[in-house]
Amino acid sequence: MKAKERRIKWELMMGRKAKGAVFTLWAPNANHVSVAGDFNEWNTETHPMKKGKTGAWMLSVNLAPGSYQYRFFVDGEWQNDPENPECVSTPLGTVNNVKRVKY
Repeated sequence: MKAKERRIKWELMMGRKAKGAVFTLWAPNANHVSVAGDFNEWNTETHPMKKGKTGAWMLSVNLAPGSYQYRFFVDGEWQNDPENPECVSTPLGTVNNVKRVKY
């Protein structure tokens, strides 16, 4: 999907009623974790996660119903979600996780 198509999809989604999709990652030794995906044009800076006392990082993101590809960005390195087995291959030869939002 091209950038313009993603932007149009994003604007259409934002017009719908959005609710929180929760992203979590167990990374007790990490210093900085964010989530990036097609919902934020893969920007690693716009959705930083917060670290809890147990070492789990968490973030709730307002997303309209749909299917979203994402990955975590941990201390400057991409990482897949080890708790989510649903993945898709990309044209770049990598694998993205998939989050399905239903209401």
